[in-house]
Parts: sequence; structure tokens; C-alpha cells
Amino acid sequence: MAIEGTTEKREPRIKLGMVGGGSGAFIGAVHRIASRIDDQYELVAGALSSTPEKSRQSGAELGLHPSRIYDDFKAMAIREAKLKDGIEAVSIVTPNHMHYPAAKEFLRRGIHVICDKPLTSNLADAKKLLKVAEESDALFVLTHNYTGYPMVRQAREMVRNGELGEIRIVQMEYPQDWLAEPIEQTGQKQAAWRTDPKQSGVGGSTGDIGTHAYNLGCFISGLELEELAADVHTFVAGRQLDDNAHVMMRFAGGAKGLLWCSQVATGHENGLKVRVYGTKGGIEWVQADPNYLWFTPLGKPRQLITRNGAGSGADAARVSRIPSGHPEGYLEGFATIYTEAARAIIAKRKGEKVDPAVLYPTVQDGVKGVAFVEACIASSKRNGAWIKV
Repeated sequence: MAIEGTTEKREPRIKLGMVGGGSGAFIGAVHRIASRIDDQYELVAGALSSTPEKSRQSGAELGLHPSRIYDDFKAMAIREAKLKDGIEAVSIVTPNHMHYPAAKEFLRRGIHVICDKPLTSNLADAKKLLKVAEESDALFVLTHNYTGYPMVRQAREMVRNGELGEIRIVQMEYPQDWLAEPIEQTGQKQAAWRTDPKQSGVGGSTGDIGTHAYNLGCFISGLELEELAADVHTFVAGRQLDDNAHVMMRFAGGAKGLLWCSQVATGHENGLKVRVYGTKGGIEWVQADPNYLWFTPLGKPRQLITRNGAGSGADAARVSRIPSGHPEGYLEGFATIYTEAARAIIAKRKGEKVDPAVLYPTVQDGVKGVAFVEACIASSKRNGAWIKV
């Protein structure tokens, strides 16, 4: 999915920095790969770890020039903003509690931010980051990567075109089993920070994967959540954050929703699934089989729509890279977000309007995600009471 119009005279690659994502960090490697898939970025700088020693080691492993490896993100933001060939954009791939302070430093200096989800570890920081982003001329992009999948775009297009009629029900689920045992007590890095409220915030499974399912359901359906009632629970003894949640939702306009997220659902690896039902039909998309979308028109047989196959539309084709029958998945979904961001960055670089077709999760989407998490926790503490979001 190379940027259109770049075969004859392509724009220079976007100089990219990274905060976090050093040696051994899974998500940092994912972001770096995603940024390179469509050849729109060049990683040139980084503050890659919480300690200067680890940051320098990680930067050297990535081939960064020693002068562009920083001990902390603030020093990086200050210097890069002054350099003639400084970074245009930065990827923030730290634990949640560092998203706000890091993003703030770059946004205030006009550097575009591409940030991992959730937006922040708490709603207060999310609202402050929203204000900073609105006051900055720089873009803010949130990497809810599942919105980049072609058949998710297909599902969204079908809803917007009225093929499902008036939406009645949205069901979202995201079960995993990787935290079925207290592996955070063994020193497992990912588990340690994701179950630590000081780094993750008040939500465990709700913040880590519940926000993905919630964002995806809203992205496809186009609905706005009004209130929810949640039963949030921690099954593993000694764990500080939730590892399972069931959430009922009421959307504006009268549609209902149901979300289940779990990190103790034995037998599930990464079971993200979304189903949307309307007055004229229903659709189902499963992340484990992402190149297929099931569509059932009311009173007619179930239909299978394949990526780049018969029945798939322009929105899906726009973010597809290869012919039908060749699978695209997780890394390509991330790459779509990076390339959509590149389209917007290049338009701003050239002083042009961003194409309305360019689509990526925004800081506003991030605020909604953090508000969702905090509402879930508040509702559960009140024995599942309905909470306005």
C-alpha cells in the first residue's frame, strides 16, 4: 500500500524517532517493522529505554548514530526540534503512564506523534493530552491497529452504506489466556508492567485488550457509547488489576452492546471478534482469520466476502497490498496506520489538505477509550451500576 503518486517523484522518507521499544520490547519491534513495510519512514533517533545505558545499547543495536541516541525523551524532543534534519514524527511505545509526558514534549515542539494504545493511564492525563494535541499543529495518531485491516474497513463501509440497515446490536469479545497464571511474579516483562497499576492505570484486561474491542466495535458501527454496566473481576490471586470483564452497553440512538475481555480464558490466544446486527443484515469479523468477512442479509444465505475478492469494496481495496488469497494480518494492520499517518504528514509538509479518505485513530478516540476503562471500573465497584460515559 505505497502512497499514491510516489512512483515518479516520491517524497523523502519521514524521519522517525522512537521513545521506548528498546532491546527485548515486543511492541517496539512491531512498530519499527510496521513503519518500514510501505517504505515511508526512516528511524534516525531514539530514547529507547528508561536508563541511559540500555538506551545507548538499544540504539547501537538498531544502527542509530550515537549523537541521535538520547538518555531521555525530553532531551530528545528539545534537540531534535532544533536540528535542521530533525525528526518529523515520533513513535511512543512506552508503558501507559509515560504516554502523556512524552507526547506532550513532542507535540509542543511541532513533532507529529504516533502513540501506542491506550492513550494514557488515566482520564485526567487523557484530557490534558487532548488539549495539548488540539493546541499543536502536529498530528496525533493512536495505533489501534485493528482498524487498519482491510476487512474491518469493508465492514465499516457496509454499515455506512446502509447494507445492515439500522444497527441494533454490537457484540465484541477479546479473550486471551496468557495471564491465566501469575507470570508477573516470575519477572516476565510484559506481564509485570501490564498488571502494575502505577504503569498501566486502573484497568488490566479492560485497558490492554478491552479498549481494542471497544474501539473496533465503535469504528465499524459508527455508534457513540452513552452508558455501560460492568462486572470486572480479578481471578488470579495477588494480581492488582482485572483479568476479566463483562460489559453491557447502551449506545446513542438505542442500539445495545455487549463486550467480553479476558486474559484468563484458557485455550484462547488472541480471540478478537466483532459482530454487528442491523434491521437488514449482520456481519462477523474474526481477527484470527482476518481476510474474511461474513455477511448475512436478512432472509438470505450467509455470504463470505474475501479481501480483494468479489464483493469487497473500495475502502478495503485502498488499504490492501497484495492480491486475494495471500493473507495480510497483524503487521500489515499496524503498517496501514503508519501509512495513513504518512499520508497526512506529507500533506501537511506540502501545505495541502489531508485527503478525507485518510483514516486513523485520533486523540479523541483515545480519550473515549480511557473513559471506557474508568467507567467499567466505577460501574463494577458499584455492583454493576449503569454509568454515564
